Amino acid sequence: MEVLKETPKVKKAKKIITKVENPVKNIKRESLILKILFYLSLLFIIGFGVWGYKSGIFNSKSDLIKYINSTGVWGSIIFIIVQIVQVVIPIIPGGITSIVGVIIFGALKGTFYNYIGILIGSFINFFLARHFGSSMVRKIIGDKNFDKYGDFLEKKNFNTLFALAIFSPVAPDDILCLFAGLTKMKIKTFALILIFLKPFALIAYTLGTIFALDKFSIFKFW
Repeated sequence: MEVLKETPKVKKAKKIITKVENPVKNIKRESLILKILFYLSLLFIIGFGVWGYKSGIFNSKSDLIKYINSTGVWGSIIFIIVQIVQVVIPIIPGGITSIVGVIIFGALKGTFYNYIGILIGSFINFFLARHFGSSMVRKIIGDKNFDKYGDFLEKKNFNTLFALAIFSPVAPDDILCLFAGLTKMKIKTFALILIFLKPFALIAYTLGTIFALDKFSIFKFW
């Protein structure tokens, strides 16, 4: 049987096909790895949240402070995880954890750790909504809250309203981050709004609340 020889054109075509296939395979592989890491992180967050709830560290501000202080050098990491948990799983008020961060670590570090935890938690919420849809969002926030704030999804200027809400220290931004994942908002737009506007709301809420409570002097935290 005669073996056909590959012509230069055929060889060139095969090289081109190989060059195209390899990046596609790499992208698929990286996407799979990211998905696995995302789900593992989500399982860890849920597990930590359930453990924290059952152990009672979320019962009060003093219990949370006591627990974080007991973790020693790991305190900042544990606090960031707690902040992520409160964003993704609505079992503790975000205002309490934000204040706790400032009380334990001081205004500068505390606000920074708050920011990192809220940022990561907000991105998780966005991807949860985008991947699992409105049924998952309803399970997280409940039908009542979904119906209450659901009108935002119908707004043509949702991006603008979302930006204003993130800038505001009193808006339900955790819920709105979930809603953002249900819209056609680009991840780049979401990231820019969150990264640049959230710090203003966080600083205003955290330091403003502590000042209003008149329990601590703001300046001694620096």
